Amino acid sequence: MELIDYSSSVWSISPALLAIVLAIATRRVLVSLSTGILVGALMLNNASILPTFIYLKDNIVSLVYSDGSINSNMNIVLFLILLGVLTALLTVSGSNRAFVEWAQKRIKDRRGAKLLAASLVFVTFIDDYFHSLAVGAIARPVTDRFQVSRPKLAYILDSTAAPMCVMMPVSSWGAYIITLVAGLLTTYSITEYTPMGAFVVMSAMNYYAIFALLMVFFVAYFSFDIGSMARHEKEVMARENQEAEDESGVKGHVRNLVFPILVLIVATISIMMYTGGQALAKAGSSFSVLGAFENTNVGISLVVGGVSAVVISTVLIILDGQVNFAEYVRAWKLGIKSMSGAIAILFFAWTINKIVGDMQTGKYLSSFLVSGNIPVQLLPVILFILGAAMAFSTGTSWGTFGIMLPIAASMATNAAPELMLPCLSAVMAGAVCGDHCSPVSDTTILSSTGAKCNHMDHVTTQLPYALTVATASCLGYITVGFTESGVAGFIVTALSLLMLVFIVKKR
Repeated sequence: MELIDYSSSVWSISPALLAIVLAIATRRVLVSLSTGILVGALMLNNASILPTFIYLKDNIVSLVYSDGSINSNMNIVLFLILLGVLTALLTVSGSNRAFVEWAQKRIKDRRGAKLLAASLVFVTFIDDYFHSLAVGAIARPVTDRFQVSRPKLAYILDSTAAPMCVMMPVSSWGAYIITLVAGLLTTYSITEYTPMGAFVVMSAMNYYAIFALLMVFFVAYFSFDIGSMARHEKEVMARENQEAEDESGVKGHVRNLVFPILVLIVATISIMMYTGGQALAKAGSSFSVLGAFENTNVGISLVVGGVSAVVISTVLIILDGQVNFAEYVRAWKLGIKSMSGAIAILFFAWTINKIVGDMQTGKYLSSFLVSGNIPVQLLPVILFILGAAMAFSTGTSWGTFGIMLPIAASMATNAAPELMLPCLSAVMAGAVCGDHCSPVSDTTILSSTGAKCNHMDHVTTQLPYALTVATASCLGYITVGFTESGVAGFIVTALSLLMLVFIVKKR
């Protein structure tokens, strides 16, 4: 099918921009995404009805079945369903309530509940999807009991997921970025850094990720509520209790929550190591942890982990003998139903991301940057802003990495070789920032799902925090460009963020 080429036209950004603006203005995500999808499909097919219909049909089918096999997207959908079922089983068995009662003896207030949710990232940093959904299932009953709003929990999940994953070499994100960086170092004959060494230096200059993570703990500890987050927090504290998820009269056991979650984590990591090791063996390479993460199949690993956790939860329910078969089946139905909204949004987001790819939005934005006459000192901050714009409009950090890192490396090599790593780091930071702000991002969707929060409530409450950290990061990257010092950039970012927090708090 011959599609119209928008790679050199500003119109390439219109479907994504339309969907995002409508989502923020109307708060109706599915309607907004479907509008962007329809407009983009019509533009690509010259407003011809039949070709547009065929194009949309092919795109939708490819989300489920492509290249003669089931699409890997279905692994994420299946994991969502399994996690919904696991959450329902934990509720019907009374283990959620038992965990809350156990936590109340050790966690005395709202601050402790928020810090618990934020600190779990140090256990679940292997993948952002896994973190947002697993930590949501663990922490939500506790934050509900201590009257922490769902948007606050969603913000904690989202702003600890990608920022931690992008800086950890032993994660799905880290392995992917190290692979890209290794190729760039080879292409430009850079020998003073190994791929791992370059990644560590880049992570130290990833100001947005570092300070977004620190901001979460600051917000959790000091209850720094700005924008619409303050309204949601006041509303939930005005009520005596959050709506209780646990309607069961069963007296559960904490072990019935701890064992399935431990199995979920251990099984997922083990299968990630196994599938990565198998891929290395096929390629004739020796096994290494980093190599396994680089070549692993995240989707299959999540599904195996989810199945294992559901099986263990079922066995524990049977052994306790307090839940009858009818209640068990009802829990499955409720668990699957609870994920239906998130799955629908994901399908629409994946569809518009495919259309954004065909509109060549990324190519247009990158060519717009390359064509300009840019002072070399401003390269890092401009790459940060463009990376954020690209991730915001496309809804994908990984896609932005794939497009922007080679461009940043090429520009730095030709204009300012001493700024190579700061430029690459700025792209990483900008991609995470744009991903945080975008309502069509997978991570944003799954964070609101993990917290069981209205999706647009999460988007609008997180935005002020993301933009505050992004503003400080911009000043940091300007400093790096002029001083060539990552430490100076870090200090300026920290001082700028403290000043912005003080100004916002006073207002």
